Amino acid sequence: MDGSRTTGSPYAPHTDTETAAMLDAVGVDSEEALFDIPEPVQFDGDFGIDARSEREARQLVESILERNDDLVELLGRGHYGYYIPSLVDHLSDRSEFLTSYTQYQPEVSQGFLQALFEYQSMLVELTGLEVANCSMYDAATALGEAATLADRVRGVSGSVVLVPEILDENKRSTLGNYVAGTDLVVETYAMDDGAADVDSIADRLDEDVVMLYAENPTVRGTIEPGLSALGDLATESDTLFVLGSDPVALSLLERPADVGADVVIGDASVLGLPTAYGMGLGLFATREDYLRQVPGRLVGASEDGDDRRAYTLTLQTREQHIRRERATSNICTNQAWVALRTAIHAATLGPDGLVDLATRDVTRARELADRVDALPGVTAPVHDRHHVREFVASVDGSASGIATDLEDHGYAVHALGADELQICVAGATDDELDGFVDALSEVIR
Repeated sequence: MDGSRTTGSPYAPHTDTETAAMLDAVGVDSEEALFDIPEPVQFDGDFGIDARSEREARQLVESILERNDDLVELLGRGHYGYYIPSLVDHLSDRSEFLTSYTQYQPEVSQGFLQALFEYQSMLVELTGLEVANCSMYDAATALGEAATLADRVRGVSGSVVLVPEILDENKRSTLGNYVAGTDLVVETYAMDDGAADVDSIADRLDEDVVMLYAENPTVRGTIEPGLSALGDLATESDTLFVLGSDPVALSLLERPADVGADVVIGDASVLGLPTAYGMGLGLFATREDYLRQVPGRLVGASEDGDDRRAYTLTLQTREQHIRRERATSNICTNQAWVALRTAIHAATLGPDGLVDLATRDVTRARELADRVDALPGVTAPVHDRHHVREFVASVDGSASGIATDLEDHGYAVHALGADELQICVAGATDDELDGFVDALSEVIR
């Protein structure tokens, strides 16, 4: 390297002459003058953190984490703590996976690209749609991306996005952020005993609705029985039909493609990741008609110069990769590693294992609801529907007070409104569910 270059950064090595020329071009005397940092937050050279050995640092972190409550989580509502086979950790923690970022140079990332291709292939098989990507943050941002896609591809003159009135508040907020810079507006439709009110949706759908969104299962755990009717209504009104689900539920429920869905979104991290409450893996699949409108990245299979199977980034629609006016999304963080974990978990279970897991979610939720319903002062489930993983129970007295008392017994559930609790069985052991029933019977006396 040229000895005259400074050593401040090995990635941007400028000589003193080059640095002086750049500063002169922008009219400042020093690099510090480029930044207007308020004095109270300026770094004074001291972080105020005592130096510690690795052992001492571990002890400190452990002492902080030990202050967390150790509760059996029966929370659900988008976060499910399924058992993750140790194989997922052992394979995904290999250095060639763990240290990889974005496969910008596909010729040297064949292994990782193949893993992402397999992940996409699994989603295609589960949804019945032809295209699935491998780069979404979570279900909420995937919903926002679906709305902006609908705005680009639909020929209707309107700008209304219809969503369930019981949509999770975090998804609703994120969707609002996505449409804030567009002409899109978000409206809600009514529910009928935990499912979409098809008649009211039929009355509302006209040429001003650009997207209809439904979930199966819903945020309250109910299985949506009217999906085909919703798909037909969306087709008749030239409205993009978007369906929210996840890989476990999709292994048992109707394929979205068979009920007319144009786009499927959701959180694929139900497989491969523990409950993180903020960290997810967005699922996004769509029809081939919208291939050029898919946000993020697509991994494709091709052949190299020697006719060997090879993998590459077939499509990249971020503005960092193509002209800004042609970009469909600025989604940046690459979810490759968590997609890898999901793919490993799904492959470990296999088709039969996925169906068995989903079937257990149905039967265990029903059995727990029956046991809870037998308790005095409790009615479960609230909705006369089939459920996956979770259900809502009505209680006599204050739901929030009962939820607080259950925390004292080591169990966490959601309190919904004044008199409803939502209870989820995913990831809980039979012994934990037995203990929960005993605790609930005690706190509602």
